[in-house]
Amino acid sequence: MAIRLIAGLGNPGPKYDQTRHNAGFWFVEELAARYQGRFGHETKFSGDVAKILVDNQAVWLLKPTTFMNRSGIALRQLMSFYKIGIDELLVAHDELDLEPGTCKLKKAGGHGGHNGLRDIFNHVGKDFWRLRIGIGHPGHRDQVIDYVLNPPRREEEGLIRQSIDDAAALAPLIIAGEFERAMHQLHSR
Repeated sequence: MAIRLIAGLGNPGPKYDQTRHNAGFWFVEELAARYQGRFGHETKFSGDVAKILVDNQAVWLLKPTTFMNRSGIALRQLMSFYKIGIDELLVAHDELDLEPGTCKLKKAGGHGGHNGLRDIFNHVGKDFWRLRIGIGHPGHRDQVIDYVLNPPRREEEGLIRQSIDDAAALAPLIIAGEFERAMHQLHSR
C-alpha cells in the first residue's frame, strides 16, 4: 500500500522550532524542501499542509498546529477529507529510546508515553507506519519533559539532521510501500 499522508509531529511556533520534540516537523520540512512543496495553513485540517510528488505519487505532508498532545485531530480531519486509510499513513516523531543519529521504520506498536502518538491512537487508530527519529534519553523520566522541549546539543542536532536526511533519501521506497527494502537500507546505516 502506498503512503498518501506523512504527518510530522511537533509543536507550533518559533519557541519550539529547534526543540527535540519537533524532529517530526524537521522530517516533513526536509521532504518539502527536496520535492518543492510549500506549507500553507489549512484551518479545516488544523495544521500546515503541503503536497508533493514523489515518482508521480501525490503525497500530503502535515504539521499539526494543535500542539503535540492534540495531534490526532489534524490527522483525522485530513484523512477523512481525502479518504486516506490508516495503512496509507506515515507518522514521523521523536523517539527517546533511540540514540541521535538513528531512524527506524516501524508498523504499529504502543505509544511509549508519547502524547502525540497517544492522541493519534484515540483519533485514527494504531496500525500506521512510523518513522522513529532518535533523540536519545536524558537518563531519568523526571527529566523527559524539559529534555524534549529544549534544543539538542550541537553535535546531537547534527546526528539527528543526518538521520533525517538518510530517511528522506529513502522517501521514494517508503512512499511506494516498499517498506522492507527501506527498512533494510535505513536500519543498516
